Amino acid sequence: MRVLFVTSEFYPLVKTGGLADVSAALPLTLAGLDIDARVMLPGYAEALDRAVHCGNAVPLGELPGAGRVRLLPAQCPASGLPLWLVDCPPLYCRVGGPYQDPDGRDWADNDVRFAALSHAAARVARGGRGMDWGPDVVHANDWHAGLLPLLLGGDPAPRPATVLTIHNLAFQGLFDADRLPRLGLPAESFSPDGIEFYGRISFLKAGIRYADRLTTVSRTYAREIRTPEFGCGLDGLLRSRAGDLVGIPNGADYGVWDPARDPNLPRRYDLANIGGKRACKEVLQRELGLDSAPDAPVVAFMSRLTEQKMADTVADAVPALLEAGALFALHGQGDRAIERRFLALARRHPGRVSVEIGYDERRARRLLAGADILLHPSRFEPFGLVPIYAMRYGTVPVVRRVGGLADNVADAMDRGDGEATGFAFSGDSLADMEACLARAVAAFRQPVTWRRIQRRGMSQDFGWQGPARDYLALYRSLAGSRADRCPPEPVRRPAPQSAGPLTRRPDPVRAPLTKA
Repeated sequence: MRVLFVTSEFYPLVKTGGLADVSAALPLTLAGLDIDARVMLPGYAEALDRAVHCGNAVPLGELPGAGRVRLLPAQCPASGLPLWLVDCPPLYCRVGGPYQDPDGRDWADNDVRFAALSHAAARVARGGRGMDWGPDVVHANDWHAGLLPLLLGGDPAPRPATVLTIHNLAFQGLFDADRLPRLGLPAESFSPDGIEFYGRISFLKAGIRYADRLTTVSRTYAREIRTPEFGCGLDGLLRSRAGDLVGIPNGADYGVWDPARDPNLPRRYDLANIGGKRACKEVLQRELGLDSAPDAPVVAFMSRLTEQKMADTVADAVPALLEAGALFALHGQGDRAIERRFLALARRHPGRVSVEIGYDERRARRLLAGADILLHPSRFEPFGLVPIYAMRYGTVPVVRRVGGLADNVADAMDRGDGEATGFAFSGDSLADMEACLARAVAAFRQPVTWRRIQRRGMSQDFGWQGPARDYLALYRSLAGSRADRCPPEPVRRPAPQSAGPLTRRPDPVRAPLTKA
């Protein structure tokens, strides 16, 4: 079976969040299940620099709004997984991130940039341009590839099956309606039954409307997004497609995220020899300028600094943590006002609070290994990979019961110490968060209890084998005869009744690393 996996990020070529990890690990695991998986992503400058190029460029001709485009065959330098890089320097070779410029502003032509990705994938999927490879299934990811099911669905020729995975419903790819002609989209698609969303074009709605099947990254999130509270204005459409929507959890690539083999750590360790974690904590405290206090719990907050991640509430909770004798270390970036709040806390509490603005993979891993507690709350959370990684590193997560966090973290109060892997709270107030943190700090001061929770978390298996088999079953159910696939009939659905769209965008990717 041949699968074309279309994404905007791929680790280690380009990464702003968990999508990059998923895009690298899932196709690789599928390849181990005898799937011929190819990954297509934009030819960003850093991707072109880091990929292993192989074979001759494939000309794709003119794409709407993009001019002449080529496809560059390549391989992942770490795994050898086959890649196709969409080569269009005017769109992708820029100083900045994949979505935003160095000042944190969205690229003004993001609609054209990611429409080009979908058009390029559609040409490959149709088997054009003399290519000797064509997919049975096209797997589009998030709004960046949301137009792809629309482009393929409107083709009268036989086509591959289409799957759309929603990694975060809040990011919808919304653009003004007058951009429709330059995107190469049929005028009739701009309607409430098509890609129109409150008078704008929605790339994500296009994928939800036209894909053969929909997935999202946890079972709880699959239920939540069909409600007005979490549906971001698309809950009505998602309810109408409930029979085609399934939650398949993300996984962790333990070939990459494992303290026993992580080359970034000052000392490696595992479940049988957890003493190395104490050494990692000692080095971390020294590197961050924190007090050398082995008996003080180090609470890490490693996240985008946004309201979604409750970063505003975390800032309010820091004083109570310090009063309880804990140390606090932040590594992340996001909303400038929230960044300033944390930097001010670091200035007021030298030796007790460390704040690093930006993202550095090596530093993030050392923080994960050296911390005792990972604070990872969220107002909504599709899956939450960082707490999964934290458990393997023996760092106990504190989360809010939403989305994948509710599925993956077992609270000591609910399960008992013997079954617990972390701590969870249900509300979204400061009091709720502080009460949960107080329970975690109290448990840390009981070594036997704490070690039991640590070991339970480290022994969890969130590997990709199970999710990959679920995707394989989904692909097989869809593949069938490509000759039977016809454009979908219009489905009359009422306009969404919930509140207007969330228009938040991904946070800057190349902010400087600053320590206070």
